[in-house]
Amino acid sequence: MLGFLKEPVVVTAEINVSLVALTVLGLISRLWGLCYPRAVVFDEVYYGQFVSLYMKRIFFVDDSGPPFGHMLLALGGYLGGFDGNFLWNRIGAEYTMNVPVWSLRLLPALAGALCVPLAYQILVELHFSHCAALAAAFLILLENSLITQSRFMLLESILIFFILLAVLSYLKFYNLQRHSSFSGSWWFWLLLTGVACSCAVGVKYMGLFTYMLLLAIAGLHFWHMIGDQNLSNVSLLCHFLARGLALIVVPVVMYLSFFYVHLALLYRSGPHDQIMTSAFQASLEGGLARITQGQPLEVAYGSQITLRNVLGKPMQCWLHSHTNTYPIRYENGRGSSHQQQVTCYPFKDVNNWWIVKDPGMQQLVVSNPPRPVRHGHIVQLVHGITTRYLNTHDVAAPLSPHSQEVSCYIDYNISMPAQNLWRVEIVNRESDTDVWKTILSEVRFVHVNTSAVLKASGVIGASLPEWGYRQLEVVGEKLSKGYHQSMLWNVEEHRYGKSQEQKEREVELHSPTQMDISKNLSFMAKFTELQWKILTLKNEDTEHKYSSSALDWITMDTNIAYWLHPTSGAQIHLLGNVVTWASANAAALVYMCLSLWYLIRRRRKIYDIPEDAWQLWVSAGGVCAGGWALNYLPFFLMEKTLFLYHYLPALTFQILLIPIVLQHLGDHLCRSVLLKSMFSALTVAWFSSVYFVYCTFSPVTYGQPALSATELKGLRWKDSWNILIRKQ
Repeated sequence: MLGFLKEPVVVTAEINVSLVALTVLGLISRLWGLCYPRAVVFDEVYYGQFVSLYMKRIFFVDDSGPPFGHMLLALGGYLGGFDGNFLWNRIGAEYTMNVPVWSLRLLPALAGALCVPLAYQILVELHFSHCAALAAAFLILLENSLITQSRFMLLESILIFFILLAVLSYLKFYNLQRHSSFSGSWWFWLLLTGVACSCAVGVKYMGLFTYMLLLAIAGLHFWHMIGDQNLSNVSLLCHFLARGLALIVVPVVMYLSFFYVHLALLYRSGPHDQIMTSAFQASLEGGLARITQGQPLEVAYGSQITLRNVLGKPMQCWLHSHTNTYPIRYENGRGSSHQQQVTCYPFKDVNNWWIVKDPGMQQLVVSNPPRPVRHGHIVQLVHGITTRYLNTHDVAAPLSPHSQEVSCYIDYNISMPAQNLWRVEIVNRESDTDVWKTILSEVRFVHVNTSAVLKASGVIGASLPEWGYRQLEVVGEKLSKGYHQSMLWNVEEHRYGKSQEQKEREVELHSPTQMDISKNLSFMAKFTELQWKILTLKNEDTEHKYSSSALDWITMDTNIAYWLHPTSGAQIHLLGNVVTWASANAAALVYMCLSLWYLIRRRRKIYDIPEDAWQLWVSAGGVCAGGWALNYLPFFLMEKTLFLYHYLPALTFQILLIPIVLQHLGDHLCRSVLLKSMFSALTVAWFSSVYFVYCTFSPVTYGQPALSATELKGLRWKDSWNILIRKQ
């Protein structure tokens, strides 16, 4: 029974020494001197703020993309014991001792280091030679721009890592297709493809480009499978479902999980939640939740409410009035009604309170039991402090003459009767009998006499002049002109009015029943709102000193100064390896020209290379040239401030194309021994020049050693490069 103990247990493993060596070199190149400089470097000032907010569990919105990348950076801070206490206010600020610089920069550096062995394996899976794979890895290893970007608290190296991992996983899955379909390893690599794609998209939306590329390649491969008569219909269906599960369902579920974790971590109110709806704000701890907790849920006749405009951008504002009236005549000579001003005010104020009144009754208190207001009911809105009624009429608004003026009615005993009846329309209702609910209901107020809709036009236009205290304009907009979020309002603060006397009402306190809004807002509701804000909330794009156009990237006519030592000449720049960038452009051009030549010749039934070499050429180009094009060309259509680092994912694919083209030229165009020898010698000389340029620019890649003004001038190989030289 115990006979197996008589012999030793032996475990045999195959170790790819080249792969291990490349990994070690990648780690050395990215991790060496990682804490230097111990100061804020370029966009660390931007991402560091989010890391601090994660540490303090404070909600934020970043319109640059999904939260997964930010969470990975925050993980580094968490592992390093960061408490979030640092003022990220300027580039170059020295880090205090409580900031774990090494931990914060570790994950991007590890991701950048692992891109080196990933490049090697991708070329191997594309069935290129060991030498070509080594060349690809060394080009990634010696690319100065990739080193710089991976050594700081930035996201591009993490994005490129997941992009390359997704490509490698799909290639391994595809190569297992013929012999090991539905095996454990087949499922592993297929699922890892979907996971890596979702992670890439979760870091930055630029990951979508590679995701679309792999979906297209997978679709093409499956199309070829359909023509395989050896596969039954059931087998094809299983293959289709497996790919759908791994490449669509898994990425979607993972993408949702990123937001789930993000929202679970950030449960406290902060400065960013003001752009969210009242319901979202009320689900966060502190802030609005502290004010609204315990409010009545159902709005009733006699309710005292504040009305927040749903649009919430460029700033949140509440329906507001005060004792001042519209001027008799505006500066352009147009006349007004001289009624009491109604505006949208961006701050909480006692003049934001309104009372919901039943037009058929005089009382301004909630009856017992309360009579809830429902969709379609007619109400009057009485301003809480001045007790004047919300009104609109056929008088041009001050800033929007095509719309009606909205006011609080003052009886001047002239031929201008009050028109103060409004129909409540709940836009997000489930039925036509829905009750108007605090925070949850998005309501449109339709004027009964003129069918105009109450609209905060100022949130999408200009503010009122001095006579309106620079507050935002409110108008009556005709229904025929369409709908907009600026026409929607929700009740934010709410209490049941109990006193009919005006002075008592002004100081009235509420003691309502308990109501927890957070339980009424599901994860999907919060996700949908946050996702919409990320996609639509755009900061005003301004010209940056180091911004550039997509055309500048190919020839590297631009650079970015990341950091400058306050006293010495030490500095860090985002600058690429000039030889590698030029070679990548040449490889892309050669690939396109050769492909066109081969296609034309093949059309004429002339086959210059064997069929297997042609298939290898096409498949490699689909991955590398296709990856470059999809990660580069869309930037020509983007209206946003662009920087050189946006080109790095495309550059990575283009670098992988270099050894592919070199091997093809050596195998199929250099036919004689002499030509092959000359080509090999030129390749060695070229690779030596890549290493020489890497060493030359390493002082501005790593920030050390400090260079003299003369040495810095020597690095300005292009007049367009902004190398910082201190005046002596």
